[in-house]
Amino acid sequence: MNQLFDNQASETGPVECLGQTFSSDAARREHFLKLLAEKLKDPEFRKQEGFPQGTDEAILEISDPPYYTACTNPFLEDYIKFFGNKYGASIPYAKEPFATDVSEGKNDPVYLAHSYHTKVPHKAVMRYLLHYTEPGDVVLDGFCGTGMTGVAAQLCGNRSEVESLGYKVDEEGVVSSLYENNGEGIWQPFSKLGARHAILNDLSPAATFIAQSYNLPIDAFKFRSEARQALDLVERQAGWMFDTLHKPTNEDIDEAISFLRLEGKPKIPEHIPFGRINYTVWSDIFLCPECVGEIVFWDEAVDKETGKVVEPFDCPHCGISTTKKSLDRAWETKFDNLLGEHVSQAKQKPVYISYKVGKAKFGKVPDEYDLALLDKIDKMKPNIWLPVFRMPEGDEARRNDDAGITHTHQFYTRRNLISLGLFRSGYKDVFKAINLTSTALVASKLYRFRSQNGSFGAGGGPMSGTLYIPSLIKEIPVTKLLSEHIKKHFRLKASRPMTVGAITNTGSATKISLPEESVDYIFVDPPFGSNIQYSDLNFLWESWVSVSTSTQAEAIENKTHQKSIDKYRQLMTEAFKEMHRLLKSGRWMTVEFSNTQAAVWNTIQTSLQEAGFVVANVAALDKKQGSFKAVNTKTAVKQDLVISAYKPNGGLEDRFLKTAGNEDSVWDFVRTHLGYLPVVKIKSGEIDFIVERDPRILFDRMVAWFVRHGVPVPVSSQEFQSGLYQRFVERDGMFFLPDQSAEYDKNRARSGQAPQMEMFVSDERSAIDWLSDFLKKRPSTSQEIHPDFTAQMGAGWKKHEPKPELKDLLADNFLEYSGSGDVPSQIHSYLSTNHKDFRGLEKSDPNLIAKAKGRWYVPDPNKAQDLEKKREKALLKEFQNYLEFTGRQLKEFRLEVLRAGFKDAYSKKDYQTIVSIAKKIPEASLQEDEKLLLWYDQALTRTESDF
Repeated sequence: MNQLFDNQASETGPVECLGQTFSSDAARREHFLKLLAEKLKDPEFRKQEGFPQGTDEAILEISDPPYYTACTNPFLEDYIKFFGNKYGASIPYAKEPFATDVSEGKNDPVYLAHSYHTKVPHKAVMRYLLHYTEPGDVVLDGFCGTGMTGVAAQLCGNRSEVESLGYKVDEEGVVSSLYENNGEGIWQPFSKLGARHAILNDLSPAATFIAQSYNLPIDAFKFRSEARQALDLVERQAGWMFDTLHKPTNEDIDEAISFLRLEGKPKIPEHIPFGRINYTVWSDIFLCPECVGEIVFWDEAVDKETGKVVEPFDCPHCGISTTKKSLDRAWETKFDNLLGEHVSQAKQKPVYISYKVGKAKFGKVPDEYDLALLDKIDKMKPNIWLPVFRMPEGDEARRNDDAGITHTHQFYTRRNLISLGLFRSGYKDVFKAINLTSTALVASKLYRFRSQNGSFGAGGGPMSGTLYIPSLIKEIPVTKLLSEHIKKHFRLKASRPMTVGAITNTGSATKISLPEESVDYIFVDPPFGSNIQYSDLNFLWESWVSVSTSTQAEAIENKTHQKSIDKYRQLMTEAFKEMHRLLKSGRWMTVEFSNTQAAVWNTIQTSLQEAGFVVANVAALDKKQGSFKAVNTKTAVKQDLVISAYKPNGGLEDRFLKTAGNEDSVWDFVRTHLGYLPVVKIKSGEIDFIVERDPRILFDRMVAWFVRHGVPVPVSSQEFQSGLYQRFVERDGMFFLPDQSAEYDKNRARSGQAPQMEMFVSDERSAIDWLSDFLKKRPSTSQEIHPDFTAQMGAGWKKHEPKPELKDLLADNFLEYSGSGDVPSQIHSYLSTNHKDFRGLEKSDPNLIAKAKGRWYVPDPNKAQDLEKKREKALLKEFQNYLEFTGRQLKEFRLEVLRAGFKDAYSKKDYQTIVSIAKKIPEASLQEDEKLLLWYDQALTRTESDF
């Protein structure tokens, strides 16, 4: 296999890079740095969307071109020319979506090596890569985060790693998975062992810095040697900052303090006993609302045996019972010598020190020496570079302004700040200093002191997804953290060496400098609405590399940056359009989704469809260990969802353009789409209902396809359902191509019962669908239907949607047998099957007629079309009332009326009507309805293009 890095670790021997040979790796880097430096001088190069904020010097310092640039990577096209294969329609490729739910834990050394706000375990990504790609294929991750897709792509060539997924690899490298067949396990080949080539992209320089380090093929021993040299520098110059006196006498304290008063590093006599600090607890200080006395939170609110906060607690001065929420902070003013000005900050003090002497652990209250030591360090002005940057504007970035923490350096105790700065200065090549960022957050004031499982001080860590500074801070010495992290990364690099490398780009996913149809597969875990404010949270990391995110192109919801969900959807649509451009026709994209809001879910689906993708499957990804929000938010999902979407082959597009979107195009689309859907889905050993094969979902996908092309939909939903029965094979409420039905029948015969589709009633449309499913199985009288129907109309009903009467839904959408004429076939079949007294009776039998009278049933397609036309006419009449409404906002409305009205207006190209009515309904109602959102977004795009 060709490798991006050939002999990359060699310091003296020749190395090859993208087909060029260099005398050494240093010569390779020097060559490409000069090319990058020339690019950076070009103003047009810096105008590219998503170009980060940073000087030329800062960008060059942390870049390792061509593999990684802390800006737009100008070598991407060279990479794809070297490794990519041009798209060819004649190249056979046929893959069903990966329909199996995936469960992979986070407690893997790869996952734990560097923290990040969201991360998909690399083993989960490997399953998708092995399913969709072959060795040597090019995969893209447009929102790469820490680069797990790149790690997964390389480890697809690692036999033991692939086998750890439960797969079997034979001597020729064929990968097989275990399938159950008639109770027997059968190994079925589906892929080949071999690394894939990864292109990683992220807007955040912090993310790409971490990603390139994960994917860098570097000798583990060389990595450890360089990291230890930098750590030794820290230990020599700042190790004394983390020493504390062990059981000192007053004379010991006085003598030690006298040495602190001397300039430079203190040289404490050996006869004074010392220990090394494990951690120091810092506590907030509050003011009593009654007596205005100072309350040290640790002293009054923490149980010293368990380390847990106990509320309420008493003021030590006046005895009043109080809680933290009812207290104001105490403040202090001090000189910040890095800013050169006095600053006012919330008052804190060290309250407890855990330390070791040899292997023995001790605890103590800070003594006068500890306070004098901290005072000396605070007054030092080191002659090394340190990150002193104002926190940027953002929904999360400036949350600590009200505590006087306004700049990056203030997130650290001074000794941890200096130590990290020394570690950075100890590297010749800063891009290799991954432990700088891996420790940057845990070494900060974000680290909470907590006790877990009865172990004092054993818990803690920064709160996920925030820049929250706690009232009890656990300051862990940087020297201790670095030592642990270096060992952790060494073990990772030694046990799972990267082989072919990846190429990393820092820029917007809306514009990636690659040719059309050059990528074989895409895996993305994009940002989701306002879930995580990435640029705000990454700024601390980015301050250490002096290059920060360009927030203008960031696809999030953010009030400070005036980014609504509409702006988020616009940016996501542009990103997906770019991915659609890059992906080869007929190939797949996997989108990992983690958000509990229906509006964000609909936004992602709408953006995918507008970009030209077609959704084929939604499955679960269980990462086993949730983040803070996922675990503690009541509405949070415990599993992420994985969307499988494909880019239709060029033949479908060409045929659609030729037929101008007539009815033939409808069935051409459905026929093509069915070919991409999974045929059989097994869940917990039973055959599962495939939602995408449901006729209602098929209709929605077809409508989205036509709307995306700006063409009116030529068939109604009932005409569509009638056409499905005429052209395709129906099984258990799902539709298949003829050859697919044979495979489904074979698997269905082995299953004990028919698969059932779960249905949740939340509005008029879903209520009609529920009734349709109910009556297909059991034609019933309204009295028989009523108890089950009432049970469905529960708490899940949408707020602004009036609840319809059962009698109205039945009259508008179904038929009632009056007792006149023969019993309809649907009712006859049900009664003769479920009631033995009516078996074998003719449809005209009086007893059968009497039993059938008053039962409602689903009409046949022809009559259903008449009912649909009648119902649509009534809906449009009601929509006219909405148009004539002169108030600001409709308080109550029927979604079915809005859907019918939007569809009708769109077919007439009356886009302004859609936009104006959308303004009259709550934004949440619009964003949470996928169908309305589709019409609205297309109308908005077309009205904007008219100006």
